[in-house]
Amino acid sequence: MCRWLEVSRSGFYEWRGAPESATVKRRTELALIITKSFDDSNETYGYRRVHADLAAWGVPAGPELVRSIMRELGLESCQPKPWRFSLTEGDGQEHAIPDHVDRDFTADAPGVKMVGDITYIPTWQGWLYLATVIDCHMKELVGWAMDDNYKTPLIQQAIEMAARSGLRYRSPQQARNDYLERQLTA
Repeated sequence: MCRWLEVSRSGFYEWRGAPESATVKRRTELALIITKSFDDSNETYGYRRVHADLAAWGVPAGPELVRSIMRELGLESCQPKPWRFSLTEGDGQEHAIPDHVDRDFTADAPGVKMVGDITYIPTWQGWLYLATVIDCHMKELVGWAMDDNYKTPLIQQAIEMAARSGLRYRSPQQARNDYLERQLTA
């Protein structure tokens, strides 16, 4: 092997028996401290926060050194997803949501294709729910309604406002159209 590496046998044995270098010792010590910081954070800290921990503990190390050691150790932070408020209660099943406009939000004329959405806004008095109807041709808001709940009357009010603006709301579901037309004329 020494002949293949083109080194002398005595040089190889001297290298093999040499004590650890100061750099290797320091990196080994830092690896233990970095692992402790990472484990204390439930494996959520990345190299920046681990570096901040080391700085708070008085351990001198640069952020790139911390990043390098974390990479060598295979430490990858895992950020939990934030909790999101949901308007509906799930049943644990995934459901296919139909896309009636096929992601095509354009229309040839006003009132041909309209889309709607409901959003909620936190206020000091609770949640404010906003239902909107947007005309795909004009790209303008043609109907909206606000309420303290997100039930059917809120949506009906937004559609009624859109209808009063001179445009007819057309949905892919003809049964719903018929129902809304009867409601608007009543």
